[in-house]
Amino acid sequence: MKLLLDKIGSVTKNCGLSQEVEITKNIVCKEGAVIAVKVLEDKKIYNQLELVSGRMSTLKKGDVIAVALGNRRALKGFVGKVPETLAPGDTINILNLGGVAGICTSENVKEVGHALKGKVLGAIVNPKNPGEPLNIKQFTLFSLKDKLTTNVPLIIVSGTCMNVGKTSAASEVIKHASRAGKKVVAAKLSGVAALKDTENMRDYGAKNVVSFVDAGFTSTVDSKQSVGITKGAIEYLASFKPDYIVIEFGDGVFGEYGVMDALKDKEIQKLIAVHIGCAHDPMGAAKLVQVCKEIGAPVDLISGPVTDNSVGMEFIRTMLSVVAINALTSGEQIFEYLTTTCLKK
Repeated sequence: MKLLLDKIGSVTKNCGLSQEVEITKNIVCKEGAVIAVKVLEDKKIYNQLELVSGRMSTLKKGDVIAVALGNRRALKGFVGKVPETLAPGDTINILNLGGVAGICTSENVKEVGHALKGKVLGAIVNPKNPGEPLNIKQFTLFSLKDKLTTNVPLIIVSGTCMNVGKTSAASEVIKHASRAGKKVVAAKLSGVAALKDTENMRDYGAKNVVSFVDAGFTSTVDSKQSVGITKGAIEYLASFKPDYIVIEFGDGVFGEYGVMDALKDKEIQKLIAVHIGCAHDPMGAAKLVQVCKEIGAPVDLISGPVTDNSVGMEFIRTMLSVVAINALTSGEQIFEYLTTTCLKK
């Protein structure tokens, strides 16, 4: 059966979907399965879909969209999972802006409202293999790795939670490193699928950028995969012979997206030249510094909202003995500090 799509979610970016697709009733309920959904309602908040172009488009009742099944466990958003079974006519929820869909099990109604509902129309067929249900795992740029063979230095950015300035810090480092004549590549390696952060990195000068989506994952909720995804991305990006690999770990170190597992890995730790931590407040900054030191991935510099004025910065410098620089106001200063200390060799 042929179907005309109105909008295509960015989670399917590597699949090369056209507006006209073929669908089948045979829906394989696995992470990454691409399905067609008809939007059942209008919402006033959290009502947009990020398209494969990176542009945001408002979803309207009746829109036919392409999404991918996945899991989400966001502290300030929706919690949801891949359903055990699914058939045309069933109702499913849109769990994030990138087009990850599943059964919503918990919602932060105050900030994002209820999860948008959609009617399942069918599984989209792989355009390169007619008859086969499409899955984003069929279109990957890199695979998971058990071992690292590269020695390219890593500049990593982690944080206490979502929305603490991690992408801003990573982008500022990329911008000023690029201006200094360094070849920089980048990755976002935990969280739930969306293009926004990786496109920001590209805008600021990263020559090549990947995320876990490029390994065929809609999210990194299965933390057992996070180390393999991280090592696979590092090996892939190292093939472009960069001076630095900048990695943003989405969500928080204590979140459920596998950040802690990646930071604990000894092979990854050996490549970390710089670890920038981002936090909202002094307590968060203190715990982040403590935990990362304990696991062997100490924080070199703190940024984020806690550094918005002198109160937080003085706490970090005097009580934690860590450098504090605000990425939004002093991005160049961050890179200057890194080049004269952590990256000097």
